Amino acid sequence: MLYDMAHRFLSDEIAPRYEAFEKAEIFDRESWRKAGENGLLCASIPEEYGGAGGTFAHESAINEAIGHVGVDGFGIALHNVIVAPYILHYGSEEQKRKWLPRLATGELIGAIAMTEPGAGSDLQGVKTRAVKDGNHYRISGSKTFITNGQLANLVIVVAKTDPDKGARGTSLIVVETDEVEGFERGRNLDKIGLKANDTSELFFNDVRVPTANLLGPEEGQGFIQLMQQLPQERLLIGTQAIAMIERALAVTIDYVKERKAFGQPVLAFQNTQFRLAELKTEATIGRVFYNDCVARHIAGGLDPATASMAKYWLTDLQCKVVDECLQLHGGYGYMNEYPIARMYRDARVQRIYGGTNEIMKLLIARSL
Repeated sequence: MLYDMAHRFLSDEIAPRYEAFEKAEIFDRESWRKAGENGLLCASIPEEYGGAGGTFAHESAINEAIGHVGVDGFGIALHNVIVAPYILHYGSEEQKRKWLPRLATGELIGAIAMTEPGAGSDLQGVKTRAVKDGNHYRISGSKTFITNGQLANLVIVVAKTDPDKGARGTSLIVVETDEVEGFERGRNLDKIGLKANDTSELFFNDVRVPTANLLGPEEGQGFIQLMQQLPQERLLIGTQAIAMIERALAVTIDYVKERKAFGQPVLAFQNTQFRLAELKTEATIGRVFYNDCVARHIAGGLDPATASMAKYWLTDLQCKVVDECLQLHGGYGYMNEYPIARMYRDARVQRIYGGTNEIMKLLIARSL
């Protein structure tokens, strides 16, 4: 029921304006507020904090609807599945009551500032500093490739509170950008794909925030908190991958049934049949593996290695399926008016963010 509702909302409210968002390279806040009104924000957050009281399965239904409708640049997935859970799991009761209800309505739009110009997959290399000054932190540093960076007004910042302790000196601190001075947004970055999603540079120029904005009971817990939540982030990327795989196959099967070559539908050629048979089989295997990962995650048993497998394997498959589906479109597949062209552009980043697929293989190898 939630999937059907999300699919209708996205088809009726977002899809008709999606091309405009692609050209503007940013959504509008009204779309976020409408998503909140329709229960698509913070579905897995308890009702006492303004959410719907669901699980990751509910988030998965919403994010699969995003992929199936083809509005992949709508940044609510990161907001729902990554930002809000950090506050739920590590925030104090006061912090949860202060921020989660406003995230659920779309009043606050969330982002997490991990990546820096010199620190991507290696989070221990973060240089941003948070220096305690009485009952405040003074945050200084820069971040890049930040999803929702232009719209976000609640940013979880990964910063070093004690640079001498390495990973153990890392903390997560919440910044409400409308409440501070010294915070600046850089340019909305010009990406290959996912154009509708604002992705930005962020600058913290001696930004003062209360020490009460620290997530967790003490400093130095940030790296552990990140490691605990990364499996869910990587499973989310798997959600996006399997949804696009299924959409790519659906639009391609429709196309080859209608498109004729040499007097017959393209689907009538054995090459087309064999390729689609192979892709459909791999997509089915991917769906079964993904569903199993979701079940294990809800039960509390999704280990980091398996989450890494899901992230790397499903995104590799995503790029393969989309590429081969584009090939079956022929020259039309290279035209932006066809959905497969956008999928081709949007898919590529999936193998990079959330930890590159090469890093995923290293993590899996360590578990052997």
